[in-house]
Amino acid sequence: MGNSNCETPRRVAVPPKKSFSASLSSTFKETIFPDDPFRQFKNQSPSRKFVLGLQYLVPIFEWAPRYTFEFFKADLIAGITIASLAVPQGISYAKLANVPAIQGLYSSFVPPLIYAMFGSSRDMAVGTNAVGSLLLSSMIGREINPTENPKIYLQAVFTATFFAGVIETCLGFLRLGFLVDFLSHAAIVGFMNGAAIIVCLQQLKGILGLVHFTLETDIVSVLRAVFTQTHQWRWESCVLGCVFLSFLILTKYYSKRKQAFFWINAMAPLTSVILGSILVYMTHAEKHGVQVIGHLKKGLNPPSVSELGFGSPYLMTAIKAGATIGIISLAVTISMLRLLLSLSRPRTYALGNIPNSITYRSIEQYPAAANVPGMLILRIDAPIYFANTSYLRERISRWIYEEEDRLKSAGETSLHYVILDMSAVSSIDASGIHMLEEVRKNVDRRGLQLALANPGSEVMKKLDKSKMIEKIGEEWMYLTVAEAVGACNFMLHSCKSTSAALTNPAAVEPNTYDYV
Repeated sequence: MGNSNCETPRRVAVPPKKSFSASLSSTFKETIFPDDPFRQFKNQSPSRKFVLGLQYLVPIFEWAPRYTFEFFKADLIAGITIASLAVPQGISYAKLANVPAIQGLYSSFVPPLIYAMFGSSRDMAVGTNAVGSLLLSSMIGREINPTENPKIYLQAVFTATFFAGVIETCLGFLRLGFLVDFLSHAAIVGFMNGAAIIVCLQQLKGILGLVHFTLETDIVSVLRAVFTQTHQWRWESCVLGCVFLSFLILTKYYSKRKQAFFWINAMAPLTSVILGSILVYMTHAEKHGVQVIGHLKKGLNPPSVSELGFGSPYLMTAIKAGATIGIISLAVTISMLRLLLSLSRPRTYALGNIPNSITYRSIEQYPAAANVPGMLILRIDAPIYFANTSYLRERISRWIYEEEDRLKSAGETSLHYVILDMSAVSSIDASGIHMLEEVRKNVDRRGLQLALANPGSEVMKKLDKSKMIEKIGEEWMYLTVAEAVGACNFMLHSCKSTSAALTNPAAVEPNTYDYV
């Protein structure tokens, strides 16, 4: 006997066509602005938009009116601490880059001064770094000898740093910082340790008192330069360097043992510079093989804009060095970029119910799919790992507040549940687990409940090992989206019935339940 009510097979629908401009705009917004930074400008007057825009571009206008004396005291201590490190670092990094020490001192205070006005982070030390300094001396030093042509070499360095700044500014405006997400924690640790080894090897030049040294940065070239000049080693310089190196190591060890004396480790580099300068001055150590910086130029240097060598024959060398420093050898081709974008910017969809079925599909692809009252159902369409966790966290948060705004403006039932469809999430790593924990906390703060639908076996293994199942609650994990919706619907309407009964018992008949 046939069933006249059986469902007819539903075909996979083709998404509605969009104009090129609409498609480009949507893709650009999804890729570049997961956190929707322009949301604060909505429904604001022109004058208010101008103020908000100024605060967005120059954050000091946003936090300065709320600045307190307590902040000032903390910043003063932090400033003194950083300055004690930045001064000797600026000098040493200048030597790594083969430029005058005065340039290193300028780079130690000018970037933080500018960042204080234009930067978005309140807790960051900005300045030179060893890797950039080594790249400058290595790449430009191959074309221009800094000893024979110091003026041309310095001009090329200025030009390279100019282009590095231009490239980094462009990366910032285009919001391409997500490219850093492709550097895993292991890769970053390996890179920093490798850079530390190279910097340490480069310091052998000063410790051993060598005048001539290789411009290469690889270990073989550095060790060859050291051991082929054993006759040039100066014991005076070696003793002085080892004494202060031991002093720095001991102060760091003592500060770790006694947390209250953290300032000793912070002041150690500047103390070494002061004591070393006094010792060299009193003993005339420069006459015994100890290299000294000499007199630093007094006053402020004139602007270096005039030193930019746009007409120099070494312009391309400077551009290459600047580009390398700006994006650290990013070659991050179009095909590779598309692959990286798809991995780091996975699609997320809001799901709705296909009428007269228990099927849930993308509301964008199926316009007939209806939103479920009180619920936001999201589908994540990729594995969750370190390269896309930041994007997914911001994107899920944006989905939530956009849904809350939509419900509020439409006067519909407020949001109560957030259901994540994990069907397409084949794997998840530690960073992904941490992202889910942050999403859960964000949902809890909003008075909502998080539920997971159809997490796979590998995902469940990771959730179990990390104790994430206990945090979310095993009762909030379902085999399908339909089961999750049914359970949430039952609890939502049960709560409503209970609330109505407590408020007006006569309004609810006994032994009746409201199912959806």
